[in-house]
Amino acid sequence: MLIVHFTSRRFYAKMKRIMKGTVANGFYTFISGATGGIGRAFAFACAAEGSLFLTGRSAEKLDLLRAEIQAEYPACAVEVFPCDLTDLSSRGRLYAYVAERGLIFSRLCNVAGVDIQKAFEKYTEEKIAFQCRVNLEGTLSVTRFVLSRRAPSLEIVTIGSISGVYPMPYFAIYSATKSALASFFSSLRLELKGQNVKITTIEPGGVYTRPDIVKDIEGQGLWGRLSAKSPAYVAKKSLKAVKKNKRICRPGFWNKFVAAVPRILPLGVRMRFIARRWKKLEKDAF
Repeated sequence: MLIVHFTSRRFYAKMKRIMKGTVANGFYTFISGATGGIGRAFAFACAAEGSLFLTGRSAEKLDLLRAEIQAEYPACAVEVFPCDLTDLSSRGRLYAYVAERGLIFSRLCNVAGVDIQKAFEKYTEEKIAFQCRVNLEGTLSVTRFVLSRRAPSLEIVTIGSISGVYPMPYFAIYSATKSALASFFSSLRLELKGQNVKITTIEPGGVYTRPDIVKDIEGQGLWGRLSAKSPAYVAKKSLKAVKKNKRICRPGFWNKFVAAVPRILPLGVRMRFIARRWKKLEKDAF
């Protein structure tokens, strides 16, 4: 009995130390959309803290990213598995792989997203489904799965967008899905209260990632440049915010301003202003 009691005390002491920390040895950070600009930034930011599980659509890009990370962080264990988040069977294969490997997660970074921008009447049925499935369905599915395999403490970071703060004509589906993410994860915070799960939704402005996005930012003039941040900046601010369990984080002063101050104007006025800006730009999913 004394041996059992002593062992139990050691076990609970260890669990207490783990729960105080963010990422413990043996636990993984799950990053979706890992091969994109923001996903890569999260991968390198998290590599110094523990093991990584990275997913994206391209197996080749994932293998290259793993090699780059391990060249800089030789002690970091990196698991990769390609997955099309729009496909139920593809997600199933990813989940089966994780279960087979016995991976447990102490952090989830929901980064995968699709930023189609054009008038709604120009969408096809396939593009509607694609954007909604990546931005919303895939994110919620991954979150549910990670919750089922979570460590004693878990951090969930989800990349939303400042575009989700209020409706955006010509960016309507993207704006709606990002708004839905903020709503969902705000609700989930309350459902999981007291269960050592921290949840933060990030609402950045423009982020300097792909060449087409950089071109869009420059095309917006001073407004775009004030809003835009580097992927590394967004990742750093995001990880800091989730440690503090902030509900919403908007990296950069200008993005906080854009989200708060224009609310004094009627919604119709704001939407007409947005429509004039976004109507001139058009891009499809990559």
